[in-house]
Amino acid sequence: MEFRRLGRSGLTVSAISYGNWITHGGQVEEDQAVSCVRAALDAGITTFDTADVYAGTRAEAVLGRALAGQRREGLEIFTKVYFPTGTGQNDRGLGRKHITESIHNSLRRLGTDYVDLYQAHRYDSSTPLEETMSVFADLVHSGKVLYIGVSEWNPEQIAAGAELARELRIPLISNQPQYSMLWRVIEPAVVPTCEREGISQIVWSPIAQGVLTGKYRPGAAPPEGSRATDETSGGAQMISRWLREDVLTRVQELRPLAAEAGLSMAAFAVAWVLQNKNVASAIVGATRPEQIKDNVAAAGVTLDAELLHRVDQVLGDVPQRDPERVG
Repeated sequence: MEFRRLGRSGLTVSAISYGNWITHGGQVEEDQAVSCVRAALDAGITTFDTADVYAGTRAEAVLGRALAGQRREGLEIFTKVYFPTGTGQNDRGLGRKHITESIHNSLRRLGTDYVDLYQAHRYDSSTPLEETMSVFADLVHSGKVLYIGVSEWNPEQIAAGAELARELRIPLISNQPQYSMLWRVIEPAVVPTCEREGISQIVWSPIAQGVLTGKYRPGAAPPEGSRATDETSGGAQMISRWLREDVLTRVQELRPLAAEAGLSMAAFAVAWVLQNKNVASAIVGATRPEQIKDNVAAAGVTLDAELLHRVDQVLGDVPQRDPERVG
């Protein structure tokens, strides 16, 4: 396993992190989820990412049980807050009441006294940023949260949050965006802003919801049991934008490039995002332990410039269209 520093902080994370959006508490049974977490630990993954909203709060509880008995000091546990976790008017957003109640519930479900990174799952335009950052500061000072991050904030929001974090003397060190060979919208402005602010990316969906594994073939029905057939967790909606003949045909053209790198298609996709120096960790999920072993092969791999250029020739002009998502 390769390890990288998160932002300008002293926190080291595994370059491959394990995430449980869609899978835990939803797509897979708990025994299988626990097996995947153990496979992640065996592969050297120390960083685990979740959110209070995943699977209606069940995902945090499953992860907490799966990590029970592990040496807490050897783990980096991340969670998030913003999306609704109840029916009340204050069961959502980044106001003081919701953040305070959500962190207490997350800690209880995860079975820990603190989280290493607490992330604003989206920007809350209905709450003053000063209020959000102030309550984050209180949580850091109380020891319940060690570091602060954001997810899917735009460059202006990131810069404003970083300025307030400096004033409050709290460590805002990460952004969690979607990023893959097929989805590169962070490159023009988000990454340069984060580099200036000392913030790293923890990227989600580096395999584009499974499309970059190559298992979705042009002209063929999606494999049974795949993300594209999962109508219950939102996976099918997310992946639908990539299930076009032109995209799937081009993805198949990546096969010889992955073979040249000595990697599976999935590991090649993960290795690609890790070539970006602003990316500290790539989040991978799994429904089977062997998927973890495959993805971890991407850690520490260097793809040469010529190979990266050939990826751009194949995929560089794929349209960047994105529906609303929760990841």
